[in-house]
Amino acid sequence: MTLPKNGITYADAGVDIDAGNALVDRIKPAAKRTNRPGVMAGLGGFGALFDLKGAGYQDPILVAATDGVGTKLRIAIDTGHVEGVGVDLVAMCVNDLVCQGAEPLFFLDYFATGALDTDQAARIIEGIALGCERAGCALIGGETAEMPGMYPAGDFDLAGFSVGAMERGQDLPTGVASGDVLLGLSSDGVHSNGYSLVRKLVGLSGLSWEDACPWSSESSLGAELLTPTRLYVRPALAAIRAGGVHALAHITGGGLTENLPRVLPEDLGAQIDLNSWTPPPVFDWMARTGGMAEAEMLKTFNCGLGMILVVAPDRADALTALLTEQGEEVTRIGTVTDTAGVQYQGTLL
Repeated sequence: MTLPKNGITYADAGVDIDAGNALVDRIKPAAKRTNRPGVMAGLGGFGALFDLKGAGYQDPILVAATDGVGTKLRIAIDTGHVEGVGVDLVAMCVNDLVCQGAEPLFFLDYFATGALDTDQAARIIEGIALGCERAGCALIGGETAEMPGMYPAGDFDLAGFSVGAMERGQDLPTGVASGDVLLGLSSDGVHSNGYSLVRKLVGLSGLSWEDACPWSSESSLGAELLTPTRLYVRPALAAIRAGGVHALAHITGGGLTENLPRVLPEDLGAQIDLNSWTPPPVFDWMARTGGMAEAEMLKTFNCGLGMILVVAPDRADALTALLTEQGEEVTRIGTVTDTAGVQYQGTLL
């Protein structure tokens, strides 16, 4: 090997520090748009500062959540449509935080790739900033890791971390009782779970990402499957503050079957009427394509409900009205019962 005249550099090893600096400069305006009360220092330092008193808390309890986007990234990489996965990343973290009764305060991301494509990375991180704006939390830091030899050309990985807070004694779930009403909030599609199976089903169908979507003539199959995860933070917080919310369940991996019991006492369960809502057509297409049993659908996908609220019976109507005003499609899907486990009646698809 012949060394360059002035010796080998980090760039010769495949790491472009100048590209990293250019990325930080490009995303600073997007990060700035996410500023909120409590932010003291953001991008550029060795750490990010946040003032809980400045955010209005007197006796706060911190709540943290971390997550990724899963193999949905594979579709984004293969199609080049990477903007939405940043929103997915934020949603997967902050939708979990609000289930504990916490308000998301700030977010940090981790973006890793083999060779930094500044435009691709900026589009992803600008999507993260958009998700933070919608959730009311600040993008105050992150890490961009350029690691030659670790990822094939064009590939990347993405992870996120969010911190929220609540006043002491306001944590959820609390007070869940038999007879409580279950309110389901509609999803925007598959969201960010089950994509290893989604990709297998697409393979079975013989379609490509660029082909017309079988259930929507307005977009390609890949674009439709990249619809970002819905952010439920603002409506959920409004409902919590209005009173009567005993628990929230974010319907992610494990579907309704696995996630709803997580917020119920061990001796209680739920009765759900599958005829009470109509899932988006993507779920019917997947079920038919794979010949999937209804039980498998219900424990794999959100099946059209991205968040479930467990509420006091005498508050169900008022909270339904409030959530509807907040832009949510709300369905009364069932009740909490004295029998452990989730029981279904009716037919989903």
